[in-house]
Amino acid sequence: MKQIIIRDEFIKLGQALKLAGVVSTGVEAKYEIESGKVKVNGETDTRRGRKCRNKDIISYRNEEFIITGNDK
Repeated sequence: MKQIIIRDEFIKLGQALKLAGVVSTGVEAKYEIESGKVKVNGETDTRRGRKCRNKDIISYRNEEFIITGNDK
């Protein structure tokens, strides 16, 4: 499982995908999320602005990423 390291309390789902390097633009992230291809903590989430926090797990294209960082 790969880590997405954040400095703030949360990161938006679309930004997390960009930071992980699995999409190259916000528009690409939007389409992938809205089409139901992304899961957060095992549940499909179609909100690009979903706030992902420390220890949340994002699943996309058979890869998993854990949010690591600020635990407020």
